[in-house]
Parts: sequence; C-alpha cells; structure tokens
Amino acid sequence: MGKVALIGGGGVRSPLLMYGLNEARKSIGIDELVIYDTDLSRAVMMAKLGEIVVARAGGGLRIGIGRDLASAVDGASFVLNSIRVGGIVARARDERIALECGFPGQETTGPGGLAMALRTIPVILEQVRIVERHSRQAWFINFTNPAGLITQALTGETSVRVVGICDTPVELFHRIALALEAPIANVECDYFGLNHLGWVQRVRLRGDDVTARILASDATLGSLYSTNLFDPSLIRNLGLIPTEYLFFYYGRSRALANQRTARATRGEEIARMNESLFSELSADLQSQKPTQALQTYENYLKKRSGSYLKLEANAGSAFAAVEDPRENPFASATGYHRIALEVMEALSSATPRRIIVNVRNQGAIEDLAADDVVEVPCLASRAGIAPQRAGTLPDAVKGLVLAVKAYERTAIQAAVEGSSERAQMALLQYPPVGEWEPAGKVLQKLIESDPEHLGYLRKPIAVS
Repeated sequence: MGKVALIGGGGVRSPLLMYGLNEARKSIGIDELVIYDTDLSRAVMMAKLGEIVVARAGGGLRIGIGRDLASAVDGASFVLNSIRVGGIVARARDERIALECGFPGQETTGPGGLAMALRTIPVILEQVRIVERHSRQAWFINFTNPAGLITQALTGETSVRVVGICDTPVELFHRIALALEAPIANVECDYFGLNHLGWVQRVRLRGDDVTARILASDATLGSLYSTNLFDPSLIRNLGLIPTEYLFFYYGRSRALANQRTARATRGEEIARMNESLFSELSADLQSQKPTQALQTYENYLKKRSGSYLKLEANAGSAFAAVEDPRENPFASATGYHRIALEVMEALSSATPRRIIVNVRNQGAIEDLAADDVVEVPCLASRAGIAPQRAGTLPDAVKGLVLAVKAYERTAIQAAVEGSSERAQMALLQYPPVGEWEPAGKVLQKLIESDPEHLGYLRKPIAVS
C-alpha cells in the first residue's frame, strides 16, 4: 500500500479529504496520509479531527504529521498541495485593499487574485523542488489558488508531474443534472475554459442535446447557481452557461456595490468564522468531546457553504447563510474532497476516466498555445492525462480568455523575475483592471501591506 502527502494539511477542509481518502484507500492503493503545514498547531488539530472522522467511518487510514516537508512527501504516490501563503489574514487584507481602490475584493480574481499568485509562486516552486528530489514518481495535484495560474507556473518552471484541480465545473454539472431531474450519470456537459473562467457549451441528456431547452427557461437557468448571479438574457446571448466565477467579470459593478453596502468582504467574514472554529475545536478536543468536535466542524462547513457568493451578489445580504440542516458535508457528491479523489482514482486506474482538470493544452483549445494550461475534459488513467479536443473559442468569450491567459503568463514572469513592473503590466492586461495607473496604485498598496511575502518585487512603482 502507498502514501499520500498533503502540503497545507492544517487547512480547514483537510478533514474532508481525510474522510474521502479513508473511503477510497483501496481503489487508490494507499493506507497512509501524511500532512505537513508550517503551522504545526493547526496541523495537529486537523490530524486529531481527521482521526475522529476516520474512526466514525470505521476506516483504517493512518494519519501522520511530517516533521518537515521532505519527510512528508518522501515516497508518496500523490502529493496534494493546498496552501495559503500569509493565511486568511492576507486574503482579507488583499480584498479590503482591492475594495478601497475601486475593485471587488475576491481571492482568485482581480487584484486579490494577482496578490495571491505573487505571494504563492516563490513558495510553491521551492516546495516542488523538494518533491522532485524526494518523490519524483509522484503526481503533484495542485489545489492551491489561483489553481490554473499556479499550475501554469509549475508546468513551465519545474519537471514535476502536475495536474490542477477545482470543484467548480463539477458543481455546475451536478446543478444542471438536478435542474433536468436526472442522474448525473445520464448528463454529459461539453466544457472549456481556464480555471475560474469556464463555460458549458453543450448539454446532453441520455445522448440528446438539451442545451436549447435549458437556455429557454429562466427558472432553469436561475436554479444553476446558489444565488442570483446572472441575468438569463445574458446567458442566452452568450449561448454558453458560465461557471459562477464569471460573476466577477460579468457583474463586477454589482459585486463592488454590494461589498461596499455590506462594508465587508468574504475574506473578512471567513477570517472571523475560522477564528471561532479554531477556538471551539480546541476546546472540544481538549475536553475530549469527539462528537461535539465533529458537530462544530460540520456546522462550520454548512455555514460556509450556505453563505457562498451571497454577500457579493445580493445587496444588504452581508454573509446571510442558507443552510440545509439535512446536508452532510462529508457525504456530498461534489466539493473539495470529491474532485481530488476522482483524480487520484482515475490516475490509479487501468481504464481511462473522463475528468475536468487543469493541464497543458496540447491542442485541446485551438486558439491557445500547446503549453498553456487550460481547464478541459481529459481522459486520465495510469498511463497519464490526455486533454480532449474542445475546438475553437466562441467569439463571445474568445477575447476574454486570450486576455486572461496573457495576464497569467505575465504574472508568472513577474513572480519569477521579481519585477513589480511586470506585475503592473499583468494587471493592465487583465480585464477586471485594464488601466495602467489604477493598476500601479492597487499593486503598490498590496506590496506595502505585505513586505514579508511581496517585498521581493523590485523597483518602486511610479504612480501619479
């Protein structure tokens, strides 16, 4: 039996992954998970909670804590990476600065997304070089956001076998299946794009094209999202069903106005939620109340999920959660742990399976270069990952996709070269910003706010 390593194992969603790995350990061929985190106390807390989760499920997954990164990844079949350099505090600060500078505050798009990437790339490149030395045969599964951009950096700067994952596309597929009142196995979606910038182009139900039927119904289109994101007429004019993160492109003004009205960003609210979670979990675990610890954790997951995008999409809704008391976050058909497990199971199988992941394009989207990382359907097995042909980009989104990919390339160049000027250029290329002086002003504030992680960007930015 083999081993999985999780870098960033102190993250709040690690117990979900532990549950899934325990459930799928035979199909993946593993019996051990070793987690590593720069915050040892958080790693210990998540490991203890994971052991409670595994015990409740009656499983045999062993959970260990790596004393250092090298020992954690040594000999692993899979290395998962889910890190947040600077912690949730950095996210909240990024989003607040973006908001003050006239942009929606969001962790993976806009100025906040660039700050997250610039903060992460130097760290993750160092981590991957350790993986290359100690576990060269491993698949490196990147969940670290912005997932597509980080995966692009890893494919260009390292030799590791890397694949980027995100649960956003599959979540949309399941919502489409629910809207059609059909099992997900009977629904096939043609999907293409970049991470957090993707669309469903065609939907087939038991082989029949039902795309026009979905596009014709306002009620059906509205049911595809957790809250009111897109005008149905927008979707019909696109002729494509956008994933939820397109809201920060198609609805930027609304997101900004609602955040200003709420006087809050999601990062700030998540920071408060996390602080409460860790305090309660610590008390539950120290008092040896495993059942209460699990209840505390499940309540947190439900509140976090039920409040997703509510603040940005709805005026005056400041973090209003819509929770389903019957929901079991561990047994959910979608989510953080499910996509990771699907990818690992596919890569452990002799029979190719269709999955949506972030990989080198290799001709899948004709308008992009072969080495551009895209998010498309792939056939994955022990033999590797083969992206499937997605054709040319529709005119309605071609310019946006090409511009965002150009931004990603320049952002990576800025991180590798340590150049603040290239970072400013990246924001100029990026549609949610697109102006030189505003780009310089927000970037300057972001760098000044975090000299520990962003101070490596050389040359002062000239702004008027």
